[in-house]
Amino acid sequence: MKMTIGEIAKAINANIDNFNDQLLNRPVTGVCFDTRKMQAGQLFIPLAGEHDGHDYIDNAILGGAVATLWSKEHVDRLPLKIPALVVDDPLAAFQELSQYYLDKINPRVIAVTGSNGKTTTKDMVAAILSSTFHVTKTHDNFNNEIGVPYTILQMESNTEFLVVEMGMDRPGQLDFLSKLAQPDVAIITMIGEAHIEFFGTRDKIADAKMEITHGLKADGYFVYDGDEPLLRQRAETVDVAQSTFGRNPQNDVYALDSQDGQYATEFHVNLWPEISFTIPMMGDYNVNNALAAILVGRIFQIHPTIMQQKLAKFDLTKNRTEWLTGKKGERILSDVYNSNPTAAKEVLRAFKATETNGRRIAVLGDMLELGDHSEEMHASLADSIDPALISVIYLIGDDMRALYTKLKPVFAPENLHYYRADQLDQLSQDLESDLTPDDEVMLKASHGLHLENVVAKLVAKPTK
Repeated sequence: MKMTIGEIAKAINANIDNFNDQLLNRPVTGVCFDTRKMQAGQLFIPLAGEHDGHDYIDNAILGGAVATLWSKEHVDRLPLKIPALVVDDPLAAFQELSQYYLDKINPRVIAVTGSNGKTTTKDMVAAILSSTFHVTKTHDNFNNEIGVPYTILQMESNTEFLVVEMGMDRPGQLDFLSKLAQPDVAIITMIGEAHIEFFGTRDKIADAKMEITHGLKADGYFVYDGDEPLLRQRAETVDVAQSTFGRNPQNDVYALDSQDGQYATEFHVNLWPEISFTIPMMGDYNVNNALAAILVGRIFQIHPTIMQQKLAKFDLTKNRTEWLTGKKGERILSDVYNSNPTAAKEVLRAFKATETNGRRIAVLGDMLELGDHSEEMHASLADSIDPALISVIYLIGDDMRALYTKLKPVFAPENLHYYRADQLDQLSQDLESDLTPDDEVMLKASHGLHLENVVAKLVAKPTK
């Protein structure tokens, strides 16, 4: 992002009566709402949350902020060292600025949502398009009302494609994000149980996911999982070109086969059966994400052999079915960013098929936002856990107690461990002392359990 303070002020209709030409022409090279990450030349966005960003203006200035948005509710304490663009609501102004910048750069926009797989699909789509175009993609999981405008404002001026992930936890959220980004292609990876606490049924989740089409350009494309009846039914009301992916021959692109390996998955598709595609991650369920990305590549006329090459080495966002090596030499499968019953069962199925000279150890944490049926859904994971294939189980979280109860009859006490959510450190210590160099350990939970801290301790080098 490169704009002047004057251009920003005009874009968001901020009052600049007291600004001289020198201030108006001062360049701004980026935006930041976290003063711990502030860089020189950036515009500070003081957002209200658990803490009020306005309280951190001195830190922003020390970090190099050259200007700040500022709520009119705080005009009694305007900063003196940098210009403040006074607005009704800094978040709304931030979003308005991103829309202005999006129109200015005018890339083609690929928007991705889904109960599972949206981050992986985003990474795959970006990899394929980057073979031919300048691409910007969502960093990590910056996929909400703050993350999407932030992603937009990270674009370089030469960006030709913006691949943006869109998350949701309530009705209306995707409607807003889609209308903000105005995608050329909208992708729904699948419908699962994620956030069912807020929606009640998969039908209502599907309705909310379909909101991603609300801002879709009239000449755009809707790409979705054609094996999902809930999406096929709703797609009939969307008047744009459509393409489907899945496993059934009724889809535009479907997998003819798949071979799931420990570190990679190989598959063929109907469009080019002579080409063997490989993705550098385990799990047959990830093939569907690749199929969605292949459809996008086809829409924008990327040659299939180029797609094959890009998918084979795409850059996967951290903590998504990522293999790591622990400090004892054990193999660690980190999939700790998020979890729900569908995703957890898929990862467990793939993990059971890995080759190892030691034990397979599964660490499972609570799957959040599952509503009234949460305990039942946690207990249902027992069907995917075979003591003959997974030797040891570590469980953490209130609702994981239901799975603990279900597994007690089939696991020896020394191989089944349960911890409260506030016992993460104890789990880490016990797991670390239990592991041997030949073992494989899989970790899966919703982000709120913070199993990434366990992963960090397992892979960290001993302090001298």
